[in-house]
Amino acid sequence: MLAPFEKAGLDPQPLEEIFARLGPSDAENALCRAMEELAYRLGELDRVHAQGRWQDASRHARELGGIAKCLGMCSVARISEDVLTCLDDGDLVALAATVARLGRVGERSLYAIWDMEDQGV
Repeated sequence: MLAPFEKAGLDPQPLEEIFARLGPSDAENALCRAMEELAYRLGELDRVHAQGRWQDASRHARELGGIAKCLGMCSVARISEDVLTCLDDGDLVALAATVARLGRVGERSLYAIWDMEDQGV
């Protein structure tokens, strides 16, 4: 049985810039909203993919990538681009694998940001 594992690729600089620009309280609120939106988009992408709604899947993947870039989630942003490539190519087998990978890495990245926040980064 395969047990795929990939570390969350995080760049802390965008988060540090957000905290420097907004201050601790506003930055934490903005970060929480962004993380909630990212989690929502991950779930929606999974749902619309299962339903074969390719235009919606493309929209959610693009939005996921944008949020991920703002939060320094390098791996999530890159895999979101891979999802878009699979959609453009019409490769449904690769798409299924890449959407699953995006879900795993996205979840891991959310936990990594919570850990960073707990450590005061």
